[in-house]
Amino acid sequence: MKQPTMIVLATRNKGKVAEISALFKNFPVVLKNLDNFGPMPDVEEDGFTFDENAYKKASFFARILGFPALADDSGLSVTALNGAPGVLSARYAGENASDEERCTKLLRAMEGQSDRKAAFECVLSFAVPSGPALTYEARCEGIITEQPMGANGFGYDPIFYYPPLKKTFAQLTREEKSRISHRGLALNEFKNEFDNVLTWLERLTPA
Repeated sequence: MKQPTMIVLATRNKGKVAEISALFKNFPVVLKNLDNFGPMPDVEEDGFTFDENAYKKASFFARILGFPALADDSGLSVTALNGAPGVLSARYAGENASDEERCTKLLRAMEGQSDRKAAFECVLSFAVPSGPALTYEARCEGIITEQPMGANGFGYDPIFYYPPLKKTFAQLTREEKSRISHRGLALNEFKNEFDNVLTWLERLTPA
């Protein structure tokens, strides 16, 4: 019997690990994340785009760990803030800020703004140790709330309202969020063509 494919999730974010693991629970894969490998250097996310940062993380960890690696770079782009926080979403309130601190800073920046349109954007990069990678992109449009609502999810989820479901991302179940979120859409595209991904992997993996 063919062994499951080992994939490294290039993150220590428990929320991301849980979302991705749930999507791939019935697939022939073994998912590990960076916490399974002990101390490792951090990757400086200094790219100007989500694409650059996602590929940088995926290729780096694929190379040093010797397994295919899946990384995402995602963030929140707010129209009234000229696209901010964008690629700086995770560091918007400082390097070690909590999700609550990031949300608080963003809500303060939005005080008095009538245009509250925003979009979550995600780029997934799936890289092999030799360097090549597949890329998947998706976005989800919504509105910045006046105050946090909901206790699920992570990041900016409590202040991102999704009009079709009349809830913030933090008020959705994991299953609901995975169907419509930026990361969920990109992951589902990756998942839906997984047979082709495995064929691509076999072609690039030495026998």
